[in-house]
Amino acid sequence: MKQTDTSFHTGHRERLRQKFLGGKLADYELLELALSFAIPRRDVRPVSRALMREFGTLYQVLTASVDALAAVPGMGRNSAIFIKTMHQMMTLGFRGYFIKTPLFHDYAQFENYCRLNVGGKTVEEVHVLYLDGQLCLLSDEVHSVGTVNESSIYPREIVRRALDLNARGVALVHNHPTPCTSFSEQDKKATLELMLLLNAINITLYDHFVVSGGTVYSARNMHMFD
Repeated sequence: MKQTDTSFHTGHRERLRQKFLGGKLADYELLELALSFAIPRRDVRPVSRALMREFGTLYQVLTASVDALAAVPGMGRNSAIFIKTMHQMMTLGFRGYFIKTPLFHDYAQFENYCRLNVGGKTVEEVHVLYLDGQLCLLSDEVHSVGTVNESSIYPREIVRRALDLNARGVALVHNHPTPCTSFSEQDKKATLELMLLLNAINITLYDHFVVSGGTVYSARNMHMFD
């Protein structure tokens, strides 16, 4: 790289850092700044733009798989793992927040947690959130991993685990890899079965959420519990 190129390169990154500190970065610039730490000796503007073209939004970049990220020209596996590290840190940060804060105290934050937790996966994954009496998170556990269009919910296993944790409430979260798809008939049947079993032992099923195409669907808001 020529000296003039080096000077521009260094100056551009410093300008990005200053814009970040001022809260003025666009999404693609934020991605560019992050990648500059993973790829320090190369102009990452083309890579950032390629990622945004490929996946559409910053959320979809973060939730894409390592293999999908690594396939974008200019990325590679190490850079893909760097992005997934940021993704996992954000998810764990939300989880730590909900250990001390009631789950539905800030519904927008909870929806973001759901999106980060299960969004972008290529197969269905069911999580069970076990809650204490104040609706704070006791544990977020992967209940089952299925296929691209199906996953299983085992109500009696959830009941046993809730009793083990002395949980007072439960919420379900799973994803649909196909965009804009809400609850299946199988989802509805399993949700109602679980609700009846939990009610019998004075544990509340607060809701069941499906994340699909960045949208979070609530069974309670869709009157599935009526």
